[in-house]
Amino acid sequence: MKMTSLSDPFFLTHRALRVEVARMAKQAAGTVVDVGCGMAPYRELFSHTKYIGIETRDASRAGSGKAGADVLYDGVHLPLANESVDNVLCNQVLEHIFEPVAFLSELHRVIRPGGRLMLTVPFAWDEHEQPYDYARYSSFGLRHLAQTCGFEVVDARRTLADASIFAQLWLGYWFKVTRSKGRPSPIGKLFLAVLSIPVNILGIMLARALPSNPDFYLDNAATLIRIQRDT
Repeated sequence: MKMTSLSDPFFLTHRALRVEVARMAKQAAGTVVDVGCGMAPYRELFSHTKYIGIETRDASRAGSGKAGADVLYDGVHLPLANESVDNVLCNQVLEHIFEPVAFLSELHRVIRPGGRLMLTVPFAWDEHEQPYDYARYSSFGLRHLAQTCGFEVVDARRTLADASIFAQLWLGYWFKVTRSKGRPSPIGKLFLAVLSIPVNILGIMLARALPSNPDFYLDNAATLIRIQRDT
């Protein structure tokens, strides 16, 4: 996913997530497995690594697509050997996992000791890719879940923890109401593009002018280290 334009209703969140994933990518070396890669929007950020995109065989039903995948799997057992991966990227996927402990335990299995799990997950977002949307995570809930599954959070950040979140949520509202039966009409797309430009600009200005609020934010972006899981 290259930088989108101001006419994109999700410009603010796409820009913020890309900044966080790019920062994580600089710390990655060796093999990077992108679990739930969808269209593999961040592949280019990991050009210095051995990048492998993995997606479920039925991903298109959930709305994310699978065109960027190098490997398809059953959604339960990753086709990877124990402790064989240096890094795993999991971007905006965990909220679509009904059994997160089992999922993270499977990631723990394939990551080598001391390897990294680079994770982003929503905190304040609408329901999306219905009916495959099961959870939202606070930073504390995410840390507890990580520790339960044998990971230590070594870096935790929050995106749009400022007044720009209001611009993004406002555009998210219009994105949904301009869609008929899940698909945008030509008029709706035009309206949303025209609306997005001034609202995105306003969001940028509000973020600079008003105080930040670390307790009200859009997404979590965390780096986890794989440690020995308690038995």
